[in-house]
Amino acid sequence: MKAMISPSILSADFAHLAKDIDMINRSEAAWVHIDIMDGVFVPNISFGFPVLKYVAELSEKPLDVHLMIVQPEKFIPEVKALGAHVMNVHYEACPHIHRVLQQIREAGMQPAVTINPGTPVALLQDIIREVYLVLIMSVNPGFGGQKFIEHSIEKVRELRELIDRTGSNALIEVDGGVNLETGARLIAAGADVLVAGNAIFAADEPEEMIKMLMNAH
Repeated sequence: MKAMISPSILSADFAHLAKDIDMINRSEAAWVHIDIMDGVFVPNISFGFPVLKYVAELSEKPLDVHLMIVQPEKFIPEVKALGAHVMNVHYEACPHIHRVLQQIREAGMQPAVTINPGTPVALLQDIIREVYLVLIMSVNPGFGGQKFIEHSIEKVRELRELIDRTGSNALIEVDGGVNLETGARLIAAGADVLVAGNAIFAADEPEEMIKMLMNAH
């Protein structure tokens, strides 16, 4: 099965962002992955809503917005105003995760949840039928270009089993250290969506790399 690809613009060339978004528009990528970081929940700061408004205007692909921030529910109106398709919050950042997912859905977006490398899949048991998508971080969040954490393959298998067992329709997305080699193994384990940054934007032919990642096996 072909995977959906969501290029992470965290790895794009910010001096030529319009050019990189235009490449994504032309490509076979399914979505555009946007990482919002606050320097609190993760040890880095990315971009704020003024920049993202510009990205939203240029992108012809649905926005896959991943909030690596504390109290992400405070920004539901801003993410909605971008026209986001998916609003993704961290399990670890939301003590009242079920309520936050409901609020995202009520705002007209697809609710998604992310788990960090140290968070077990089993904790999703009670919300797995409430989410459109689960994102497994296969590196520690905060910086691009990190080494893939091997245990992530097993987590994808575990999550696939949980989804199948509960009758959930959730998609499985993976972010971190994704390239042709790890991508093929993730797809084999049951991943539906691959987020890739460096692998795409550092490639000589980024559009071709997106196509190759889609078909990695």
